Amino acid sequence: MEYGKWELFIPPGQDGYPPVPHGSKLKVVIRAQNGELLYRISPWARYVVRDEDKVNYDWVHWSPPQSYIHKHPSPKRLKSLRIYESHVGIASPEGKVASYKNFTYNVLPRIKDLGYNCVQLMAIMEHAYYASFGYQVTSFFAASSRYGTPDDLKEMIDIAHSMGITVLLDVVHSHASKNSEDGLNKFDGTDSCFFHSGHRGNHQLWDSRLFDYANWEVLRFLLSNLRMWIEDYRFDGFRFDGVTSMLYHHHGIGTGFSGDYNEYFGLHVDEDALCYLMLANHMIKFLHPECITIAEDVSGMPALCRPVAEGGGGFDYRLAMAIPDKWIQIIKELKDEDWNMGNIVHTLTNRRYEEKYIAYAESHDQALVGDKTLAFRLMDAEMYTNMSVLSPLTPVIDRGIQLHKMIRLITHALGGESYLNFMGNEFGHPEWLDFPRRGNNESYHYARRQFNLTEDHLLRYRFLNAFDRDMNKWEEKFGWLASPPAYVSEKHESNKVIAFERAGLIFIFNFHPYQSYVDYRVGIETPGKYEILLDSDAAEYGGHQRLDHSTEYFSEEYPHNYRPNSLMVYIPSRVAIVLQNMDIPK
Repeated sequence: MEYGKWELFIPPGQDGYPPVPHGSKLKVVIRAQNGELLYRISPWARYVVRDEDKVNYDWVHWSPPQSYIHKHPSPKRLKSLRIYESHVGIASPEGKVASYKNFTYNVLPRIKDLGYNCVQLMAIMEHAYYASFGYQVTSFFAASSRYGTPDDLKEMIDIAHSMGITVLLDVVHSHASKNSEDGLNKFDGTDSCFFHSGHRGNHQLWDSRLFDYANWEVLRFLLSNLRMWIEDYRFDGFRFDGVTSMLYHHHGIGTGFSGDYNEYFGLHVDEDALCYLMLANHMIKFLHPECITIAEDVSGMPALCRPVAEGGGGFDYRLAMAIPDKWIQIIKELKDEDWNMGNIVHTLTNRRYEEKYIAYAESHDQALVGDKTLAFRLMDAEMYTNMSVLSPLTPVIDRGIQLHKMIRLITHALGGESYLNFMGNEFGHPEWLDFPRRGNNESYHYARRQFNLTEDHLLRYRFLNAFDRDMNKWEEKFGWLASPPAYVSEKHESNKVIAFERAGLIFIFNFHPYQSYVDYRVGIETPGKYEILLDSDAAEYGGHQRLDHSTEYFSEEYPHNYRPNSLMVYIPSRVAIVLQNMDIPK
Protein backbone atom coordinates (compact mmCIF):
# COMPACT_ATOMS: atom_id res chain seq x y z
CA MET A 1 0.00 0.00 0.00
CA GLU A 2 1.04 3.66 -0.13
CA TYR A 3 3.26 5.26 2.53
CA GLY A 4 5.16 1.99 2.94
CA LYS A 5 2.28 0.23 4.66
CA TRP A 6 1.56 -3.50 4.26
CA GLU A 7 -1.80 -5.22 4.53
CA LEU A 8 -2.89 -8.83 4.79
CA PHE A 9 -6.62 -9.66 4.64
CA ILE A 10 -7.78 -13.09 5.85
CA PRO A 11 -11.52 -13.64 5.34
CA PRO A 12 -13.63 -14.99 8.22
CA GLY A 13 -14.27 -18.70 8.43
CA GLN A 14 -17.44 -20.40 7.19
CA ASP A 15 -18.99 -20.00 10.64
CA GLY A 16 -18.36 -16.25 10.54
CA TYR A 17 -15.84 -16.34 13.35
CA PRO A 18 -12.50 -14.52 13.06
CA PRO A 19 -9.88 -16.65 11.30
CA VAL A 20 -7.35 -15.84 14.03
CA PRO A 21 -8.84 -16.98 17.36
CA HIS A 22 -8.37 -15.02 20.56
CA GLY A 23 -5.18 -16.19 22.30
CA SER A 24 -3.38 -17.30 19.13
CA LYS A 25 0.38 -16.79 19.00
CA LEU A 26 1.47 -14.72 16.00
CA LYS A 27 4.69 -13.60 14.29
CA VAL A 28 5.51 -11.07 11.61
CA VAL A 29 7.95 -12.61 9.13
CA ILE A 30 10.07 -10.11 7.20
CA ARG A 31 12.40 -10.89 4.32
CA ALA A 32 15.28 -8.46 4.86
CA GLN A 33 17.20 -6.75 2.03
CA ASN A 34 19.90 -9.43 2.26
CA GLY A 35 17.30 -12.18 1.90
CA GLU A 36 17.35 -13.22 5.57
CA LEU A 37 13.99 -14.13 7.16
CA LEU A 38 13.32 -12.18 10.35
CA TYR A 39 10.74 -13.31 12.90
CA ARG A 40 9.36 -10.29 14.73
CA ILE A 41 6.61 -9.17 17.09
CA SER A 42 4.27 -6.57 15.58
CA PRO A 43 5.16 -3.07 16.83
CA TRP A 44 1.39 -2.63 17.35
CA ALA A 45 0.93 -5.84 19.38
CA ARG A 46 -1.60 -5.26 22.17
CA TYR A 47 -0.62 -8.25 24.32
CA VAL A 48 2.71 -10.05 24.64
CA VAL A 49 3.57 -12.78 27.14
CA ARG A 50 6.65 -14.74 28.10
CA ASP A 51 6.54 -18.40 29.07
CA GLU A 52 8.61 -19.20 32.15
CA ASP A 53 11.04 -21.38 30.23
CA LYS A 54 11.63 -18.76 27.51
CA VAL A 55 13.82 -15.66 27.23
CA ASN A 56 11.77 -13.72 24.67
CA TYR A 57 8.17 -12.55 24.64
CA ASP A 58 5.52 -13.94 22.30
CA TRP A 59 2.84 -11.89 20.56
CA VAL A 60 -0.58 -13.19 21.58
CA HIS A 61 -3.66 -12.07 19.64
CA TRP A 62 -5.92 -10.24 22.12
CA SER A 63 -9.51 -10.17 20.89
CA PRO A 64 -11.78 -11.57 23.62
CA PRO A 65 -15.44 -12.23 22.79
CA GLN A 66 -16.41 -9.58 25.34
CA SER A 67 -13.95 -6.79 26.13
CA TYR A 68 -14.14 -4.81 29.35
CA ILE A 69 -16.72 -2.02 29.16
CA HIS A 70 -15.93 1.14 31.11
CA LYS A 71 -18.73 2.09 33.50
CA HIS A 72 -17.49 5.33 35.06
CA PRO A 73 -16.68 8.68 33.43
CA SER A 74 -13.26 10.22 33.82
CA PRO A 75 -13.01 12.78 36.64
CA LYS A 76 -13.25 16.44 35.69
CA ARG A 77 -9.92 18.15 35.03
CA LEU A 78 -8.31 18.97 38.36
CA LYS A 79 -7.18 22.47 39.36
CA SER A 80 -4.14 20.95 41.03
CA LEU A 81 -2.72 17.45 41.33
CA ARG A 82 -1.73 15.48 44.41
CA ILE A 83 0.03 12.64 42.63
CA TYR A 84 0.71 9.18 44.03
CA GLU A 85 3.51 7.79 41.86
CA SER A 86 3.01 4.04 41.69
CA HIS A 87 4.41 0.78 40.33
CA VAL A 88 1.85 -2.04 40.11
CA GLY A 89 4.39 -4.86 40.42
CA ILE A 90 5.82 -3.76 43.78
CA ALA A 91 2.51 -2.63 45.31
CA SER A 92 2.30 -5.48 47.82
CA PRO A 93 4.14 -6.52 51.00
CA GLU A 94 4.63 -9.97 49.47
CA GLY A 95 7.82 -10.89 47.64
CA LYS A 96 6.34 -11.35 44.19
CA VAL A 97 5.13 -9.43 41.14
CA ALA A 98 1.82 -7.93 42.28
CA SER A 99 -1.17 -7.73 39.94
CA TYR A 100 -3.54 -5.13 38.49
CA LYS A 101 -6.27 -6.79 40.61
CA ASN A 102 -4.24 -6.32 43.79
CA PHE A 103 -3.72 -2.65 42.94
CA THR A 104 -7.42 -2.19 42.18
CA TYR A 105 -8.77 -3.64 45.39
CA ASN A 106 -5.94 -3.09 47.91
CA VAL A 107 -3.98 -0.02 46.81
CA LEU A 108 -6.54 2.33 45.21
CA PRO A 109 -8.62 2.56 48.44
CA ARG A 110 -5.40 3.40 50.29
CA ILE A 111 -4.56 6.16 47.78
CA LYS A 112 -8.07 7.59 48.14
CA ASP A 113 -7.84 7.49 51.96
CA LEU A 114 -4.49 9.32 51.88
CA GLY A 115 -6.10 12.21 49.99
CA TYR A 116 -4.29 11.84 46.66
CA ASN A 117 -6.46 12.74 43.66
CA CYS A 118 -4.17 11.38 40.96
CA VAL A 119 -2.20 8.17 40.44
CA GLN A 120 0.78 8.09 38.05
CA LEU A 121 1.51 4.57 36.84
CA MET A 122 5.04 3.50 35.97
CA ALA A 123 6.16 0.40 34.04
CA ILE A 124 2.84 -0.21 32.25
CA MET A 125 4.19 -0.23 28.69
CA GLU A 126 5.61 -3.72 28.16
CA HIS A 127 9.28 -4.13 29.01
CA ALA A 128 11.17 -7.39 28.80
CA TYR A 129 13.56 -6.54 31.64
CA TYR A 130 11.62 -6.10 34.91
CA ALA A 131 14.56 -4.40 36.66
CA SER A 132 14.53 -1.57 34.10
CA PHE A 133 11.64 -0.07 36.13
CA GLY A 134 9.67 0.02 32.86
CA TYR A 135 12.03 2.41 31.10
CA GLN A 136 13.37 -0.08 28.51
CA VAL A 137 10.14 -0.51 26.54
CA THR A 138 9.88 -3.40 24.07
CA SER A 139 6.17 -3.29 23.08
CA PHE A 140 4.74 0.22 23.06
CA PHE A 141 1.09 -0.73 22.48
CA ALA A 142 1.01 -3.60 25.01
CA ALA A 143 0.09 -3.24 28.66
CA SER A 144 2.54 -5.33 30.69
CA SER A 145 1.26 -8.90 30.98
CA ARG A 146 3.30 -9.69 34.10
CA TYR A 147 0.57 -7.96 36.17
CA GLY A 148 -2.47 -9.39 34.33
CA THR A 149 -4.52 -8.89 31.18
CA PRO A 150 -5.42 -5.68 29.30
CA ASP A 151 -8.95 -5.97 30.70
CA ASP A 152 -7.56 -6.07 34.25
CA LEU A 153 -5.82 -2.74 33.60
CA LYS A 154 -8.99 -1.26 32.10
CA GLU A 155 -10.95 -2.33 35.19
CA MET A 156 -8.28 -0.80 37.44
CA ILE A 157 -8.52 2.57 35.68
CA ASP A 158 -12.33 2.39 35.70
CA ILE A 159 -12.42 1.74 39.47
CA ALA A 160 -9.98 4.62 40.01
CA HIS A 161 -12.31 6.90 38.05
CA SER A 162 -15.23 5.76 40.21
CA MET A 163 -13.25 7.03 43.23
CA GLY A 164 -12.62 10.39 41.56
CA ILE A 165 -8.94 9.57 40.98
CA THR A 166 -7.26 10.81 37.78
CA VAL A 167 -4.91 8.24 36.18
CA LEU A 168 -1.72 9.24 34.33
CA LEU A 169 0.62 6.99 32.36
CA ASP A 170 4.40 7.30 32.60
CA VAL A 171 4.98 7.23 28.83
CA VAL A 172 8.45 6.47 27.43
CA HIS A 173 8.86 8.02 23.98
CA SER A 174 12.41 9.21 24.60
CA HIS A 175 14.09 5.89 23.77
CA ALA A 176 13.44 2.17 23.28
CA SER A 177 14.97 -1.14 24.30
CA LYS A 178 17.75 -2.62 22.17
CA ASN A 179 15.91 -5.96 22.01
CA SER A 180 15.28 -7.07 18.45
CA GLU A 181 13.55 -10.46 18.89
CA ASP A 182 10.73 -8.92 20.97
CA GLY A 183 11.38 -5.18 20.53
CA LEU A 184 11.60 -2.52 17.80
CA ASN A 185 15.36 -2.67 17.27
CA LYS A 186 16.48 -3.88 13.81
CA PHE A 187 12.85 -4.53 12.96
CA ASP A 188 13.59 -4.68 9.22
CA GLY A 189 17.16 -5.91 9.60
CA THR A 190 18.72 -2.43 9.44
CA ASP A 191 19.87 -0.34 12.40
CA SER A 192 17.49 2.45 11.45
CA CYS A 193 13.77 1.86 10.61
CA PHE A 194 12.26 3.46 13.76
CA PHE A 195 15.57 4.98 14.87
CA HIS A 196 18.46 7.09 13.71
CA SER A 197 21.25 4.96 12.27
CA GLY A 198 24.75 5.06 13.65
CA HIS A 199 25.90 7.07 16.67
CA ARG A 200 22.84 9.37 16.74
CA GLY A 201 20.53 6.40 17.19
CA ASN A 202 22.14 5.14 20.41
CA HIS A 203 22.03 6.52 23.95
CA GLN A 204 25.45 5.89 25.45
CA LEU A 205 24.32 5.94 29.10
CA TRP A 206 21.02 4.09 28.80
CA ASP A 207 22.25 1.56 26.21
CA SER A 208 19.05 2.04 24.23
CA ARG A 209 17.85 3.20 20.81
CA LEU A 210 16.78 6.77 19.96
CA PHE A 211 13.80 7.53 17.71
CA ASP A 212 14.04 9.42 14.43
CA TYR A 213 11.43 12.11 15.12
CA ALA A 214 11.76 13.51 11.57
CA ASN A 215 10.37 10.26 10.11
CA TRP A 216 6.65 10.53 9.36
CA GLU A 217 5.98 6.87 10.11
CA VAL A 218 7.74 7.20 13.48
CA LEU A 219 5.56 10.22 14.26
CA ARG A 220 2.44 8.26 13.25
CA PHE A 221 3.54 5.36 15.43
CA LEU A 222 4.16 7.50 18.54
CA LEU A 223 1.10 9.73 18.14
CA SER A 224 -1.21 6.76 17.58
CA ASN A 225 0.35 5.17 20.66
CA LEU A 226 -0.73 8.17 22.77
CA ARG A 227 -4.26 8.01 21.33
CA MET A 228 -4.50 4.29 22.06
CA TRP A 229 -3.67 4.72 25.77
CA ILE A 230 -6.24 7.53 26.09
CA GLU A 231 -9.05 6.09 23.98
CA ASP A 232 -8.77 2.35 24.69
CA TYR A 233 -7.63 2.37 28.32
CA ARG A 234 -9.03 5.78 29.34
CA PHE A 235 -5.81 7.19 30.76
CA ASP A 236 -6.28 10.87 31.67
CA GLY A 237 -2.87 12.05 30.50
CA PHE A 238 0.84 11.39 30.53
CA ARG A 239 4.08 12.04 32.33
CA PHE A 240 6.62 12.14 29.48
CA ASP A 241 9.82 10.49 30.60
CA GLY A 242 13.30 11.62 29.56
CA VAL A 243 12.30 14.95 28.01
CA THR A 244 15.75 16.43 28.66
CA SER A 245 17.32 13.61 26.65
CA MET A 246 14.91 14.33 23.79
CA LEU A 247 15.40 18.09 23.72
CA TYR A 248 19.17 18.17 23.19
CA HIS A 249 21.59 16.35 20.93
CA HIS A 250 23.88 15.96 23.96
CA HIS A 251 20.95 14.36 25.89
CA GLY A 252 21.99 16.28 29.00
CA ILE A 253 25.03 14.01 29.42
CA GLY A 254 27.90 15.84 31.11
CA THR A 255 26.02 19.11 30.83
CA GLY A 256 24.96 21.46 33.59
CA PHE A 257 22.16 24.01 33.24
CA SER A 258 22.54 27.40 34.90
CA GLY A 259 19.54 29.13 33.31
CA ASP A 260 21.57 30.97 30.66
CA TYR A 261 19.42 31.24 27.52
CA ASN A 262 22.33 30.11 25.32
CA GLU A 263 21.87 26.68 26.90
CA TYR A 264 18.34 26.40 25.50
CA PHE A 265 18.61 27.89 22.02
CA GLY A 266 21.17 26.82 19.44
CA LEU A 267 22.28 23.97 17.23
CA HIS A 268 22.54 21.64 20.24
CA VAL A 269 18.71 21.58 20.50
CA ASP A 270 17.10 18.61 18.73
CA GLU A 271 14.40 20.48 16.82
CA ASP A 272 12.85 17.27 15.48
CA ALA A 273 12.23 16.02 19.01
CA LEU A 274 11.00 19.42 20.21
CA CYS A 275 8.55 19.56 17.30
CA TYR A 276 7.36 16.03 18.12
CA LEU A 277 6.60 17.06 21.73
CA MET A 278 4.74 20.16 20.52
CA LEU A 279 2.82 18.04 18.01
CA ALA A 280 1.97 15.41 20.65
CA ASN A 281 0.68 18.05 23.07
CA HIS A 282 -1.27 19.79 20.30
CA MET A 283 -2.91 16.51 19.25
CA ILE A 284 -3.76 15.50 22.81
CA LYS A 285 -5.28 18.90 23.64
CA PHE A 286 -7.16 19.05 20.31
CA LEU A 287 -8.72 15.58 20.64
CA HIS A 288 -8.94 15.37 24.45
CA PRO A 289 -8.72 18.85 26.00
CA GLU A 290 -9.31 17.41 29.47
CA CYS A 291 -6.04 15.41 29.35
CA ILE A 292 -2.98 16.44 31.37
CA THR A 293 0.65 16.28 30.24
CA ILE A 294 3.75 16.52 32.44
CA ALA A 295 7.36 16.95 31.32
CA GLU A 296 10.26 15.33 33.14
CA ASP A 297 12.85 17.96 32.25
CA VAL A 298 15.82 18.83 34.43
CA SER A 299 17.15 21.55 32.12
CA GLY A 300 14.47 24.21 32.66
CA MET A 301 13.76 24.74 28.94
CA PRO A 302 11.82 28.06 28.76
CA ALA A 303 8.14 27.96 27.68
CA LEU A 304 8.02 24.15 27.82
CA CYS A 305 4.79 24.53 29.83
CA ARG A 306 3.20 27.26 27.74
CA PRO A 307 0.61 26.57 25.01
CA VAL A 308 1.82 25.53 21.55
CA ALA A 309 -0.11 28.54 20.13
CA GLU A 310 2.31 30.77 22.06
CA GLY A 311 5.31 28.89 20.69
CA GLY A 312 5.60 26.81 23.86
CA GLY A 313 6.04 23.08 24.30
CA GLY A 314 2.38 22.60 25.24
CA PHE A 315 2.87 20.76 28.55
CA ASP A 316 0.64 21.53 31.54
CA TYR A 317 3.26 20.87 34.22
CA ARG A 318 6.94 20.20 34.63
CA LEU A 319 8.63 18.34 37.48
CA ALA A 320 10.54 20.56 39.93
CA MET A 321 13.56 18.27 39.82
CA ALA A 322 15.89 20.62 41.72
CA ILE A 323 13.90 20.27 44.95
CA PRO A 324 14.70 16.61 45.85
CA ASP A 325 18.34 17.19 44.92
CA LYS A 326 18.45 20.16 47.31
CA TRP A 327 17.01 18.16 50.23
CA ILE A 328 19.54 15.37 49.64
CA GLN A 329 22.41 17.85 49.49
CA ILE A 330 21.32 19.58 52.71
CA ILE A 331 20.88 16.34 54.69
CA LYS A 332 24.14 14.81 53.38
CA GLU A 333 26.43 17.79 53.67
CA LEU A 334 25.20 20.15 56.39
CA LYS A 335 24.75 20.02 60.15
CA ASP A 336 21.26 21.09 61.24
CA GLU A 337 22.64 24.36 62.63
CA ASP A 338 24.07 25.19 59.18
CA TRP A 339 20.90 24.78 57.11
CA ASN A 340 20.46 27.87 54.94
CA MET A 341 16.86 29.12 55.10
CA GLY A 342 17.30 31.49 52.15
CA ASN A 343 18.70 28.72 49.98
CA ILE A 344 15.80 26.42 50.85
CA VAL A 345 13.23 29.12 50.01
CA HIS A 346 15.05 30.02 46.78
CA THR A 347 15.03 26.39 45.61
CA LEU A 348 11.33 25.98 46.45
CA THR A 349 10.26 29.23 44.75
CA ASN A 350 12.69 29.39 41.81
CA ARG A 351 10.32 28.63 38.95
CA ARG A 352 9.47 30.26 35.65
CA TYR A 353 6.57 32.71 35.77
CA GLU A 354 3.25 31.30 34.54
CA GLU A 355 4.67 27.77 34.12
CA LYS A 356 3.27 25.20 36.52
CA TYR A 357 5.60 22.99 38.53
CA ILE A 358 5.04 19.71 40.36
CA ALA A 359 6.93 19.83 43.66
CA TYR A 360 8.20 16.71 45.36
CA ALA A 361 10.60 15.93 48.19
CA GLU A 362 11.50 12.57 46.64
CA SER A 363 10.30 10.26 43.86
CA HIS A 364 11.18 6.74 42.69
CA ASP A 365 14.66 7.98 41.71
CA GLN A 366 15.66 8.46 45.33
CA ALA A 367 14.19 5.10 46.41
CA LEU A 368 16.31 3.00 44.01
CA VAL A 369 19.21 0.86 45.16
CA GLY A 370 22.38 2.94 45.36
CA ASP A 371 20.43 5.94 46.63
CA LYS A 372 18.48 6.55 49.82
CA THR A 373 15.01 7.82 50.65
CA LEU A 374 14.72 10.84 52.93
CA ALA A 375 13.59 8.65 55.84
CA PHE A 376 16.55 6.31 55.41
CA ARG A 377 18.99 9.21 55.09
CA LEU A 378 17.60 10.75 58.27
CA MET A 379 17.30 7.60 60.40
CA ASP A 380 19.36 4.93 58.61
CA ALA A 381 20.14 1.79 60.63
CA GLU A 382 18.01 2.86 63.61
CA MET A 383 14.91 2.23 61.47
CA TYR A 384 15.56 -1.49 62.01
CA THR A 385 15.55 -1.27 65.83
CA ASN A 386 13.89 1.90 67.12
CA MET A 387 10.66 2.46 65.14
CA SER A 388 8.59 0.68 67.79
CA VAL A 389 6.71 2.85 70.29
CA LEU A 390 7.80 0.33 72.94
CA SER A 391 11.42 1.34 72.44
CA PRO A 392 12.77 4.72 73.65
CA LEU A 393 12.44 7.64 71.24
CA THR A 394 16.10 8.11 70.35
CA PRO A 395 17.47 11.47 69.16
CA VAL A 396 18.03 10.04 65.66
CA ILE A 397 14.47 8.72 65.27
CA ASP A 398 12.98 11.87 66.83
CA ARG A 399 14.95 14.12 64.46
CA GLY A 400 14.06 11.93 61.46
CA ILE A 401 10.32 11.88 62.15
CA GLN A 402 10.09 15.64 62.80
CA LEU A 403 12.18 16.68 59.76
CA HIS A 404 10.41 14.17 57.49
CA LYS A 405 7.09 15.92 58.20
CA MET A 406 8.52 19.44 57.92
CA ILE A 407 10.32 18.76 54.62
CA ARG A 408 7.16 17.32 53.08
CA LEU A 409 4.89 20.14 54.28
CA ILE A 410 7.14 23.00 53.13
CA THR A 411 7.63 21.27 49.75
CA HIS A 412 3.86 20.72 49.44
CA ALA A 413 2.94 24.29 50.40
CA LEU A 414 5.73 26.34 48.82
CA GLY A 415 7.29 24.31 46.00
CA GLY A 416 4.78 24.34 43.15
CA GLU A 417 1.30 24.11 41.72
CA SER A 418 0.99 20.35 42.27
CA TYR A 419 2.64 17.74 44.51
CA LEU A 420 4.02 14.24 43.98
CA ASN A 421 4.90 11.38 46.32
CA PHE A 422 6.28 7.93 45.47
CA MET A 423 4.32 5.05 46.97
CA GLY A 424 5.42 4.17 50.49
CA ASN A 425 7.56 7.26 51.00
CA GLU A 426 4.63 9.05 52.64
CA PHE A 427 5.18 6.91 55.76
CA GLY A 428 8.98 6.73 55.52
CA HIS A 429 9.23 3.28 53.92
CA PRO A 430 12.43 1.63 55.19
CA GLU A 431 15.34 0.50 53.03
CA TRP A 432 15.56 0.87 49.27
CA LEU A 433 14.04 -0.46 46.07
CA ASP A 434 15.80 -3.20 44.10
CA PHE A 435 14.27 -5.47 41.48
CA PRO A 436 15.14 -9.16 41.16
CA ARG A 437 18.29 -9.53 39.08
CA ARG A 438 21.39 -11.67 38.85
CA GLY A 439 23.27 -9.36 41.23
CA ASN A 440 20.84 -10.05 44.12
CA ASN A 441 20.06 -13.71 43.37
CA GLU A 442 16.72 -12.75 41.73
CA SER A 443 15.37 -11.68 45.14
CA TYR A 444 12.02 -9.88 45.54
CA HIS A 445 12.83 -8.81 49.11
CA TYR A 446 13.37 -5.16 48.12
CA ALA A 447 10.87 -5.14 45.23
CA ARG A 448 7.80 -4.64 47.41
CA ARG A 449 6.04 -2.02 49.52
CA GLN A 450 5.38 -2.89 53.17
CA PHE A 451 2.06 -1.08 53.57
CA ASN A 452 1.41 -3.30 56.60
CA LEU A 453 3.90 -1.20 58.61
CA THR A 454 1.33 1.63 58.85
CA GLU A 455 -1.34 -0.72 60.20
CA ASP A 456 0.77 -1.82 63.19
CA HIS A 457 -0.08 0.57 66.03
CA LEU A 458 3.14 -0.32 67.80
CA LEU A 459 5.22 1.18 64.98
CA ARG A 460 5.95 4.88 64.43
CA TYR A 461 5.33 4.70 60.66
CA ARG A 462 1.64 5.39 61.32
CA PHE A 463 2.51 8.89 62.60
CA LEU A 464 4.06 9.88 59.27
CA ASN A 465 1.18 8.26 57.38
CA ALA A 466 -1.39 10.24 59.39
CA PHE A 467 0.46 13.52 58.82
CA ASP A 468 0.61 12.93 55.07
CA ARG A 469 -3.13 12.17 54.98
CA ASP A 470 -4.07 15.31 56.89
CA MET A 471 -1.70 17.49 54.85
CA ASN A 472 -3.53 16.35 51.69
CA LYS A 473 -6.93 16.71 53.36
CA TRP A 474 -6.32 20.37 54.22
CA GLU A 475 -4.95 21.09 50.75
CA GLU A 476 -8.18 19.66 49.34
CA LYS A 477 -10.17 22.09 51.48
CA PHE A 478 -8.05 25.26 51.13
CA GLY A 479 -6.49 24.63 47.71
CA TRP A 480 -3.07 26.17 48.24
CA LEU A 481 -1.60 24.33 45.24
CA ALA A 482 -4.06 26.07 42.90
CA SER A 483 -3.50 29.44 44.62
CA PRO A 484 -1.01 32.10 43.49
CA PRO A 485 2.58 31.59 44.71
CA ALA A 486 3.21 32.16 48.41
CA TYR A 487 4.40 35.43 49.90
CA VAL A 488 7.46 34.62 52.02
CA SER A 489 7.68 37.15 54.84
CA GLU A 490 10.54 35.60 56.77
CA LYS A 491 13.61 33.41 56.19
CA HIS A 492 15.65 34.04 59.33
CA GLU A 493 19.09 32.44 59.19
CA SER A 494 20.10 32.43 62.87
CA ASN A 495 16.60 31.60 64.15
CA LYS A 496 16.12 28.98 61.40
CA VAL A 497 12.53 30.20 60.88
CA ILE A 498 10.62 30.38 57.58
CA ALA A 499 7.16 32.00 57.43
CA PHE A 500 4.89 32.53 54.43
CA GLU A 501 1.25 33.05 53.46
CA ARG A 502 -0.63 31.13 50.80
CA ALA A 503 -4.34 30.52 50.19
CA GLY A 504 -5.21 32.65 53.23
CA LEU A 505 -3.21 30.38 55.55
CA ILE A 506 -0.04 31.17 57.53
CA PHE A 507 2.75 28.56 57.39
CA ILE A 508 5.47 28.82 60.06
CA PHE A 509 8.50 26.48 60.17
CA ASN A 510 11.14 26.39 62.91
CA PHE A 511 14.03 24.23 61.64
CA HIS A 512 16.23 25.00 64.65
CA PRO A 513 17.38 21.72 66.25
CA TYR A 514 16.90 22.86 69.86
CA GLN A 515 15.76 26.52 70.09
CA SER A 516 12.04 27.20 70.67
CA TYR A 517 10.61 30.72 70.51
CA VAL A 518 7.96 32.25 72.77
CA ASP A 519 6.02 35.30 71.47
CA TYR A 520 7.64 35.09 68.05
CA ARG A 521 6.31 37.89 65.83
CA VAL A 522 5.16 36.88 62.32
CA GLY A 523 4.09 39.43 59.71
CA ILE A 524 0.75 38.84 57.98
CA GLU A 525 -1.43 40.52 55.36
CA THR A 526 -4.95 39.79 56.58
CA PRO A 527 -5.99 40.77 60.13
CA GLY A 528 -8.19 38.54 62.25
CA LYS A 529 -8.33 35.77 64.82
CA TYR A 530 -6.20 32.75 63.91
CA GLU A 531 -6.23 29.17 65.18
CA ILE A 532 -4.02 26.13 64.57
CA LEU A 533 -5.10 24.09 61.54
CA LEU A 534 -2.16 21.68 61.33
CA ASP A 535 0.59 21.08 63.90
CA SER A 536 3.46 18.70 63.16
CA ASP A 537 4.09 18.47 66.94
CA ALA A 538 0.69 16.88 67.63
CA ALA A 539 0.58 13.48 69.36
CA GLU A 540 -1.09 11.73 66.42
CA TYR A 541 1.89 12.69 64.25
CA GLY A 542 4.55 11.47 66.69
CA GLY A 543 5.19 14.97 68.05
CA HIS A 544 5.84 16.26 71.58
CA GLN A 545 2.50 18.08 72.07
CA ARG A 546 4.07 21.40 73.03
CA LEU A 547 1.28 23.52 71.53
CA ASP A 548 -2.16 24.15 73.01
CA HIS A 549 -4.66 23.82 70.17
CA SER A 550 -7.26 25.90 72.00
CA THR A 551 -4.98 28.95 71.70
CA GLU A 552 -6.37 31.89 69.73
CA TYR A 553 -3.92 34.19 67.96
CA PHE A 554 -5.13 37.76 67.47
CA SER A 555 -3.46 39.99 64.88
CA GLU A 556 -2.22 43.49 65.69
CA GLU A 557 -1.92 46.51 63.43
CA TYR A 558 1.80 46.30 63.91
CA PRO A 559 3.78 46.15 60.62
CA HIS A 560 6.45 43.47 60.52
CA ASN A 561 8.63 42.15 57.67
CA TYR A 562 6.90 44.46 55.16
CA ARG A 563 3.44 43.12 56.11
CA PRO A 564 0.80 45.57 57.48
CA ASN A 565 -0.18 43.32 60.41
CA SER A 566 1.44 40.74 62.65
CA LEU A 567 0.75 38.24 65.40
CA MET A 568 2.73 36.51 68.14
CA VAL A 569 3.14 32.73 68.26
CA TYR A 570 4.93 30.09 70.28
CA ILE A 571 6.93 28.02 67.79
CA PRO A 572 8.83 25.05 69.30
CA SER A 573 12.00 23.62 67.76
CA ARG A 574 11.65 21.34 64.69
CA VAL A 575 7.96 22.14 64.36
CA ALA A 576 5.76 23.36 61.51
CA ILE A 577 2.36 24.94 62.16
CA VAL A 578 -0.37 26.15 59.82
CA LEU A 579 -2.71 28.87 61.08
CA GLN A 580 -6.20 29.52 59.74
CA ASN A 581 -7.99 32.89 59.88
CA MET A 582 -11.24 32.12 61.70
CA ASP A 583 -12.79 35.46 60.65
CA ILE A 584 -12.83 34.35 57.00
CA PRO A 585 -15.64 31.88 56.26
CA LYS A 586 -14.49 28.71 54.51
